[in-house]
Amino acid sequence: MAVYKETINGIMSKGVSPTYTNITDEVRGIIHRSGIKDGVVHVISPHTTCSLFFEEYVHDTLPNGKEFIQQDLDNALAKIIPDQTAWGQYFYPGLKHFEEVETWPEYPKYLPSGTREELFNADAHLKATILGNSATFEVDNSELGVGKTGYIYFVDFDRTHARERRCKVVVIGE
Repeated sequence: MAVYKETINGIMSKGVSPTYTNITDEVRGIIHRSGIKDGVVHVISPHTTCSLFFEEYVHDTLPNGKEFIQQDLDNALAKIIPDQTAWGQYFYPGLKHFEEVETWPEYPKYLPSGTREELFNADAHLKATILGNSATFEVDNSELGVGKTGYIYFVDFDRTHARERRCKVVVIGE
């Protein structure tokens, strides 16, 4: 049994609203580079505000660039987990968390404007928890084993600021 690992770097989130990125072609390329003919491919987000999911590609988009199903997902999740906009709306983040982040040498990366409100992302953590941080697919004859309209999406639910994300891909098989 062989194991092949690769990272998809440079996934850019916009901030302001959840950012969806279609990574299907990148995953297909990794499968081909792995040389594995039959097995599974695991796609994993190492970020706690990001998720991976499998959904139909939707040809219709809104002026904000989101596919219809992505906006529908945002709308549905907002009903159960509203965006964090104020102190006390969620327990997270607490004062000890703020104090800890402010001791990190690279804390400006997490608080670019220096305000604690930039950590108001409890909603992003909860949404990512519900959807999960990974997805597993079949590798069949060196191809991603999904139908014609099935696509893999990486989503960053954190609206606090734009940033670069990454995604890990592990192909296991023969």
